Order: sequence, then C-alpha cells, then structure tokens
Amino acid sequence: MDEGFPGSDVRGSCATTLRLAIVAGSTITFAPLPPQGCVVLGRDEGCDVRIDDRSVSRRHAALHVGPPLRIEDLGSANGTFVGEPQARALTARTHRLRRLSRESAEVGVGERFNLGATTVVVGRAPGGAAEEPDRGKPPAEIVLLAPAMLALYEQAARAARSPISVLILGETGVGKEVLARTLHARSPRSSGPYVELNCAALPPSLLEGELFGHEKSAFTGASHARAGLLEAAHGGTLFLDEIGELPLAFQAKLLRVLEDRKVLRIGGRTPRRLDLRFVAATNRDLEAEIARGAFRQDLYFRLNGISLVVPPLRERVAEIGPLAGRFLEEACRQLDQRGAPRISPEALAALEAYAWPGNVRELRNVIERAAVLCAGESVLPADLPPHLMNGATPPPSGAASRPSGTIPPPPPLPPSGAALPPGGAAPPSSRATPLSSGDAPPSGRAALPPPPPSGAGLPPADAPPPSGDALARLRLEMKAADRQRVVEALERSAGNQTRAAKLLGVSLRTLINRIDEYGIPRPRKRSP
Repeated sequence: MDEGFPGSDVRGSCATTLRLAIVAGSTITFAPLPPQGCVVLGRDEGCDVRIDDRSVSRRHAALHVGPPLRIEDLGSANGTFVGEPQARALTARTHRLRRLSRESAEVGVGERFNLGATTVVVGRAPGGAAEEPDRGKPPAEIVLLAPAMLALYEQAARAARSPISVLILGETGVGKEVLARTLHARSPRSSGPYVELNCAALPPSLLEGELFGHEKSAFTGASHARAGLLEAAHGGTLFLDEIGELPLAFQAKLLRVLEDRKVLRIGGRTPRRLDLRFVAATNRDLEAEIARGAFRQDLYFRLNGISLVVPPLRERVAEIGPLAGRFLEEACRQLDQRGAPRISPEALAALEAYAWPGNVRELRNVIERAAVLCAGESVLPADLPPHLMNGATPPPSGAASRPSGTIPPPPPLPPSGAALPPGGAAPPSSRATPLSSGDAPPSGRAALPPPPPSGAGLPPADAPPPSGDALARLRLEMKAADRQRVVEALERSAGNQTRAAKLLGVSLRTLINRIDEYGIPRPRKRSP
C-alpha cells in the first residue's frame, strides 16, 4: 500500500492540493496542507496541526511542504519513523521503519510515517470538477440491495414527481442527504438549484440572515443587499438538514414562509414570492419534541407532507460490503495508490457483524482508516479499529480513552534475518518451542516463563463461542494468534520487552498492555 504512484515519480510533488490523514487510535482525521511552507505537528495547542495523542510530543515533527516533501523530527520523545527504502523489495506485509532523531527524510504522496504510535499519510485533497460531484445530484450508483432500501427509493421516486414537502427521518449517518439529492434529481425541478442548509451548523444570530437575506444598510456592516438561501433556491429545492435543531423562536418565521410562499428580507418592506420545494431531515423524534414543547406542531404538519424513514445500516447488511469497497477505492485514489486492496473475508465478516451506531458515516471513517494502515493486498481484521472486533461502541475521542498503539500487529515473526513469506505467515521453523521445566535456556538468553495454563487470561482458541456467533469465534482465533506472536517475540528477544516491542512493530506500552491482557507472566531476565 505504500507504493504505486501513477505515472512518473511524484515523491515530494506538491502540484495539487494536499492534506494529512492522521490515524490516532480508532479515529482518522484530515488536515489541509498549504501549497508551501513548514507545518509543525504535535500535541501543543500552538502547533499548526494538533494531534491529541499521548505518544505524540508537544512539538513532535515538522513537515516541509516543498517540493520536495520532507518530514523532520524535532527531538520527540517517542520518535518519528519513516519507511526504509528497501522495504518495497520485501513482501507486501513487511513495513520496516527507520527512526529519525533530529533529522529529516523525504516522503512521497501516499507514503506513511509514524509520530510515536500515530500513523500519518500525505494524500491528495478532494477537489476539482472530476472529484467534487454536483451537490444537486445523487451518487452515480446508489447501493440499493436491502429490500427496505429498494422499497424506500421506489416510494421516493413517486413522491419526487409532486410538489409536496418531504420529511426524511433516520439515525445519524444513514444517508438522508443522499436521499434528499435523489428527490431533487428525479423531480420536475431537477434543472433548478439545489440548496442545502444544516440548521445545527449556524448560531441563531446568523440563521435568519442566511435564510432570509438582508437589504442594504439593514444593520451595521450591510454595505449591499444580499439574497438569502430561500431566494437562492427559487425554482428548485431547499434541503433543511437537522431541522430538529431549529430554535423555537425561528420556527414561527419559517412556518410563515411555508404557508405564504413569500420571503421578507431583513430590513425589507416588500415580500418576494418564492417557488421552491422544501425537503427537511432530522434524526430526532419530532413528535416527542412536540410533546415537550421544543418543536411547533403546526410546522411539523407543514413539513411532513410525506415522511420517508431511512433504515439504519445494521438492517442493511447486504450493502456493507459494496459500500466498503466503494469507500476503499475512493480513499486509495486520494492516497495515490495504484490499486485498492481487497477486503478479506475475515474483515468483511467483522464489518457485517458490527452494529454501526454511526451508520454509513462511521463505515466510511473506518474504511478510510484501514486504507491508511493496510500494508498489503488485503484489508485484514488487524487494520480495523479494535472496537469492531469486540462489538463495542467506538471509544470517545481524547488521549485518555485512546489505545496507545495504532499500528496493526504484524504477522508471525520470521527467523532473524529472514523476510516474511508471501501472505504473512511465518515458516514452521520460526515457531518458538516452549522450554520444559528441566530445560535450561539457550546460552546468552533470558529464561522466558512458560505460558499460563489453558483458560488463564485468554480463553483457548477451541473454546466454544456462543451458538451462531461467528464473530466471537473469529475474535478468539485472532486473540490466540496474537498471543502466540507476543510469546514468540519475547522468546526471540530473550525476555527483553523493548526488543520484543520492536519486533512486533508496536510501542512498549502496547506490548505491556497485551502481556497483561493475555495473562502472560512478565518475563524476567536471568541474573548475570
């Protein structure tokens, strides 16, 4: 995944707008980069790009945006790591890192580097006519496989032909905006404007001006007249997202527009006629909001000409695989990868078994994270956030709740000096042979305590999972394999935990956490 730049070598090229993809724990965030200059990365509030992770120093590194692109370590405590140049000659799952110590190294678009336990990739920011779709049009191929979604879009196609107002309901991230754009695209108003407003994104003091517009000299600083979004949507569709967040005092003004189809600018005296269709969306229970006095009942009746309910992603399991594949292709294209990896059956099983409280939006975030961390031809369960494997909800953002290690665990360790075989499996000879109680440790090596008996710390791999729970079986097998890797690393490093952590490609704190989690007795070096 760290190779493959289209055309000629674009290492360090800054011909297009770039951005950083930052993977810290289970989350991925993006930060735009300037065309040129120096961008300081760190945990301090004064850094150009702030990374809230305990493994990142206050002023960790500086990215020099060229060309060429260069990453410079600023004396960090946990190190800045870049890929070794010879890594491309090894197997796909091998990712050898070189630590920078107050020095710099050149990086290319799509190549990853590590700040402590945080993985960072320089990618191309979406933009331009080829990458930024028309907001008034739905995606070229909407994934519709679940029966509930097929029925929903059939109902939407019929509603689109009428001028009736539509209220779209559903959990956050299910795709309400996509459905709104589909309604506009299939309506007689498709040639007109499509205007969106997120009612929760603007403070009440600015909301009225954005919707209604204002006349010249209506208030201090109004040097010229300005049409609002209501007028901008004349002849088309106005999509009011998060309508449940609309302040109660403002709801009466919107109700008047819905009833009269006229808008009066701030500071104006003559109402202007409107010809537009209203589509609103919310993840709130508006009837419950009405009952507690937070939403006007008459406005609800006006908006709810017909209501469409988008089912959550957990009820559309058949769509998870195609959606994940599409998101993966988009993410790899922005990272300048030649081709997107496939999603392994084990990773797909984990994706399909997860409850997805954040729905499609959360799925996109998970896949973008996997595109950054994946170092082979397949996305593996190790490339997915840990909470997907145990069925828990994602942890809140912040260093206190974030795992200290974000790099996925490598495959079983090869013998010293040997490269991994294709597929990432270690040869049989590389397996560690436990010492019996009467055996002495090899010369020059520390004695490693034997693994605990079955059932101590970690359930055995053949323990029967809950009936019908394929994900539980997968989790047990993965934990057993990961535990074996930790034991082998400790054996090869003669009980030296720092060396074992380097062999596994994780931080020392992550290794210690795994030793405690898997019930492995803490190794003790033999006295000299």
